[in-house]
Amino acid sequence: MRRSRTATIDAPAKVNLFLRILERRADGYHEIETVFQLIDLADTVRVRVDPSFEGVSLTVQGPDLGPVEENLAYRAAVLFRRAFGMGDGIHIELSKRIPAGGGLGGGSSDAAAVLLLLRELTTRGDELRDVAEELGSDVPFFLCGSTRAFGRGRGELLTPLEPLPEAALVVALPPVHVSTASAYGHLSDVRGRPSSRMVDVPRTFEGATARASLVGWLEVAELATNDFQALVSAGYTEVEQSLSALRERGASLAMLSGSGAACFGVFPTKVRTEQVAAELTAALGWPFVASRTLSKPPRPSVLASEGGER
Repeated sequence: MRRSRTATIDAPAKVNLFLRILERRADGYHEIETVFQLIDLADTVRVRVDPSFEGVSLTVQGPDLGPVEENLAYRAAVLFRRAFGMGDGIHIELSKRIPAGGGLGGGSSDAAAVLLLLRELTTRGDELRDVAEELGSDVPFFLCGSTRAFGRGRGELLTPLEPLPEAALVVALPPVHVSTASAYGHLSDVRGRPSSRMVDVPRTFEGATARASLVGWLEVAELATNDFQALVSAGYTEVEQSLSALRERGASLAMLSGSGAACFGVFPTKVRTEQVAAELTAALGWPFVASRTLSKPPRPSVLASEGGER
């Protein structure tokens, strides 16, 4: 009797400790240099492989994320079935905690989680890179097995970095949506103006010396930068208020993540992050969440098999 198999995993968010936007490429994308870091704010993904039906289904607990067919977790399962000739049906249960469109990579992390679970359950898909890159530029990071990595190209060319000591964070979730495409377009426009000080792309993070120096949070703070931060802060009052509030409460580093609108601040202790998160949520009226960085990636948990067709 063939039985259904089920596995689950946490799909963590990421923040960018460094983000430089370089030249525009012939394919329309920009070259970037970035440092990804996993944090413990996470969705939960559960996948069941079931021989009793065909196709892919998805249920979501949490905010409405739009049509199922556009969900990255659903698309990941569809691509996996196609790439590896899989006949069994796939059901995905997704519990959302990471807000969509905030620069935290929630959709990409969900997609990577589905791929990891399907590989665990089917023993297929040893090489998932091509599928991951088709889904999006951030998906390869969530598959790389490292909690911190240096990304080049569109972000998919990865060099794993040694984990940093775990740090306490407050993650701000302003109630605005920043379009990634618009952010790139605005940045290009600003850099192209004759009066702009941003015409020349600033120095980059790439280089063995710079990467090797990021051994602690003091060094991270010295090199941390995000090319989107000034533009997004100027365009969205809630983002600037979030960053200012984190600094005023003593964050040793306060940054935008990705193209935003989520921001994060680094604090000395978990107790302090809980205090700051509660204070700022009450004061500003949108969520501030106590979190921490991860030094180990989540691992799949395979659950007991269930009865299936004979």
